[in-house]
Amino acid sequence: MAKIIYGIAGEGSGHSMRARVILEHLKKKGHKIKIFSHDRGYDNLKDDFDCTDIFGLRFVYEKNKVRYLKTFMKNLNELGPAGKSLGLINKTIREFKPDFVFSDFEPLTGLAARLNNVPLLSIDNQHRITNFSLHMPVGFTKDIYTAKAVINLINPGAKAYLVTSFFESKVKRKNTHIVPPVIRDVIYDLKPKKGNYILVYVTSKFDGIVKVLKQMDEKFIVYGLEKDERDGNITYKMPSKDGFLHDLANCKAVISTAGFTLLSETLYLKKPFCAIPIKGQFEQIINAFYLQKLGYGKFVRKLTKKQLENFLESMPKYEARLEKYNKADRNKMLLRKVDWFVGKFSKESEKAKKQKSKN
Repeated sequence: MAKIIYGIAGEGSGHSMRARVILEHLKKKGHKIKIFSHDRGYDNLKDDFDCTDIFGLRFVYEKNKVRYLKTFMKNLNELGPAGKSLGLINKTIREFKPDFVFSDFEPLTGLAARLNNVPLLSIDNQHRITNFSLHMPVGFTKDIYTAKAVINLINPGAKAYLVTSFFESKVKRKNTHIVPPVIRDVIYDLKPKKGNYILVYVTSKFDGIVKVLKQMDEKFIVYGLEKDERDGNITYKMPSKDGFLHDLANCKAVISTAGFTLLSETLYLKKPFCAIPIKGQFEQIINAFYLQKLGYGKFVRKLTKKQLENFLESMPKYEARLEKYNKADRNKMLLRKVDWFVGKFSKESEKAKKQKSKN
């Protein structure tokens, strides 16, 4: 059985949700795993796995927009903790002697793999932007170059890239493999129905959307604004895993930022999606662009009454297109690719270890 170090980005819950599916599979296979993550990733995994808290990049958001200068200044003060975390990962590699490093968009474990000549497997959805031949939306030149520059710094030189995607595209790198989005068992087990309300989920505190919702003759359930109350046609709810899943399964549509995990799960449940990408997060812009391109929902830069009315009027069209959407295979393709990687590079890893011991 293999020894694996697994680095997981901690911002948001999407990376750790995807990693949990893979970790449980690896654990059943008998592999030994040590995990490095931070923030939500660490919190979501620490109780069930051997997980160590490390430094992680933290973005600053204001009014549904990434503030890059503030993000830079905030993280500039964290170079010391970042260096300490890299040292800890390097020490673990020397002592644990892993066969592989897996990384879900976590840069320090990827860097440590390169420094220690350990085979690296990259597993994420962000590398679509650098490894796929994509149709690019007009008007986002700055965002495109910024995104590519950042992503090219994350896990360069990986032996293979497993890239989750809800759309097909031609790959530009031979070692890139497209797999369907990871869907959690709890989502597979839901029995969706079409209710009489629209679910709204926001991850930044931007209240402008509420003014638009109040003008509509529709019922809305809103998560993310940190309150639990009712105001006319809007019901606000505090975070609740079971409550949110119930509301997701029984809504007639979703309005949200364009995070990959919620969008993928919403498409699997065949709910039309109105996407409002966080400004400056090009990966979300790509999600929203392809969502609209494929006819599964609408991409809006800023939600207005007219935009929302257009989305509601187009829902029958979205629902018809979603009936043909089938990107879920109980994660079999992804897990087969993980097993393929372990099998293919086991001999190479063993050879490198023997060579290192001789030296």
